[in-house]
Amino acid sequence: MPPWLLRIDVVDGPFPSIVWGVTALLVLVLLLRRPTSRWMLRAAIGILAGALIGVVLVTVVDATQAFGGTTPRGTVWWIAAGFAALGLAIVSLWDSRAWRKIVAIVTVILVLISTFLGVNALFGIDRTLGSLFGISSLQEADDLPGPNPSISPTGPLYASWTPPSDLPAKGQVRQLSGTHAIPSSAGFVARDASVYLPPAALVAEPPALPVVVFMMGKPGNPDPSFVQDALDGLAAKNKGLAPIVIVADQLGNPDANPACVDSKTYGGVSTYFNTDIPAFISANLPVVSDHAQWTIGGYSNGGACALVWAGKHPEIWGNIISISGEEFPGSEEQDTVLREVFGGDSASYAAAKPDAVLAAGKGRYDSHVAVFTVGENDPAYIPGARSSAKLAQAAGFTTTFQIIAGADHVVTALNGGLPFAFGVLYPRLGLSAPAG
Repeated sequence: MPPWLLRIDVVDGPFPSIVWGVTALLVLVLLLRRPTSRWMLRAAIGILAGALIGVVLVTVVDATQAFGGTTPRGTVWWIAAGFAALGLAIVSLWDSRAWRKIVAIVTVILVLISTFLGVNALFGIDRTLGSLFGISSLQEADDLPGPNPSISPTGPLYASWTPPSDLPAKGQVRQLSGTHAIPSSAGFVARDASVYLPPAALVAEPPALPVVVFMMGKPGNPDPSFVQDALDGLAAKNKGLAPIVIVADQLGNPDANPACVDSKTYGGVSTYFNTDIPAFISANLPVVSDHAQWTIGGYSNGGACALVWAGKHPEIWGNIISISGEEFPGSEEQDTVLREVFGGDSASYAAAKPDAVLAAGKGRYDSHVAVFTVGENDPAYIPGARSSAKLAQAAGFTTTFQIIAGADHVVTALNGGLPFAFGVLYPRLGLSAPAG
């Protein structure tokens, strides 16, 4: 698949609008038919039955939380409208001319695609055609700034940094593959990570910058676009300053759940994040040596890993960002994780959960910071996020817990949670003046 095709925007670009427009036109063609009583009754039954099936389907999915929570607002309208159009197309196959049958068949295909694109846009996580198929559309990193920063300030960077004339307006994202792939030393097979380089990292003489390692959810791809959106906005207000961010894969594939631990089944995912990635960062990027400015973060499944690894390795990670994080690794599929990752050993699984990890490390987090966010329309995750924040605070972290107004568990959680969390950490990382 050519790179330009992988980069087609399936959320905000013209592609979905074109598909929706053509689909609506074909539905209209099917409706424009000689209005006999027989046809009108058949069409009404097809449309109403399809819409009812769609509403019931969404209701069942929400009631069972088949996707880990309620579906985004608007899903029921897309599904009901899509199934209603399917009903119309199906009844149009009877007592019709050959050309109308062909239009009905094409309509069925386009309605399925249109409905999928509409619901995908509500979730907002897979933004490009490549992302939908789990294929990165990022350009491979052909060069990195290097491990030796030109400027290593002794105080907060915001106070001494003067933006040079070659400061770009925005940062860049690149895929870490090929010669720049992050090696895995303990058998974990990760999908290629990506890197966000802020404007200050792209100048001829970059300063030493803070670093963040971030993870997306399950299923999901190591997509840096959400981080880029949040940090480009903050960098524009702070002299081009932002942390360097590695967005890495904690799953191996979208259907796996290694539960944030090294295991025989999935290999050394914990070693990859807490040994291999830090070594790669130190060897290849202009970052600060003070680990108080190193942050581990994640969304949903990634948020659970961030909490566990910050608890186990406070010498590496000085801060946590958890965006709508799971309460503990594998919280949505405990039986599967217990069997596949821990070999049925309940005691080992219990020892890997945040409450046990933080209790064991209590007293080691007094200078550490943790930020937890969750959407107000995400009832399945609010209790877990609140519980995680309380655990971190009790263990010694300086903790911020924020409910994001209007957000649910998908794109709104990221678009609201990331700017808030980074905003909290900016003074801590020396990228902006303390509030007030």
